[in-house]
Amino acid sequence: MKIVSIVLCAIMDVLQKILSVSAELFRQYGFKTITMDDIARRAGISKKTLYQHFVNKQEVVQASIQWYQNFISDECHAVLGSSENAVEGMVRLTQVLGNAFRQLNPLALLELQRFFPESHKAFRETLFGKDTAAIRDNILRGMEEGYYREDLNADLLALYRMESCLITLQPNLMVNERYTAQTVSQEIFEHFLYGIMNVKGEKLYKKYKEKYLKQL
Repeated sequence: MKIVSIVLCAIMDVLQKILSVSAELFRQYGFKTITMDDIARRAGISKKTLYQHFVNKQEVVQASIQWYQNFISDECHAVLGSSENAVEGMVRLTQVLGNAFRQLNPLALLELQRFFPESHKAFRETLFGKDTAAIRDNILRGMEEGYYREDLNADLLALYRMESCLITLQPNLMVNERYTAQTVSQEIFEHFLYGIMNVKGEKLYKKYKEKYLKQL
């Protein structure tokens, strides 16, 4: 029984290594050019070992995206749940996303949609499922705490916020040599937050911005 447990742990370690390496490669270089050879080489394993876990690149893409989304989602839910109030939660959420977007290849999402449509569909379903629900819950919390306006449509605004996040993940006129994805993301976030906060919330935001977003 102990030997079986050791073997299973070793298999899981290799799988986690493959997923983390794949996610990093796709994040930096996009989905089109990365090969199974690249993944095996970066993970420090043979192609035979890689194919023991995944039949083809499509499976690697699907699994690595799900792994990375779960990783970021868990971190987002953790900061939202541990924040003192809704404003701090929204600011810390933006900090997490800002770190996740750093060094992201602007073509990655476009390539995912074009070459791996099923994986792209699953990616969006996750975003507009539990992740959007977390933003909605934050908006409702802020309204209850008295930091957000009382007349907000939390469901609609949560969807809007998630869609606006995606703007920085694909080529567009705003992200260019002059404005990085992080800069655009920060401006969009502030536009959104100032639209939902009241005066009481704005005072809190200034404090949290200095604390959490200064280094982004």
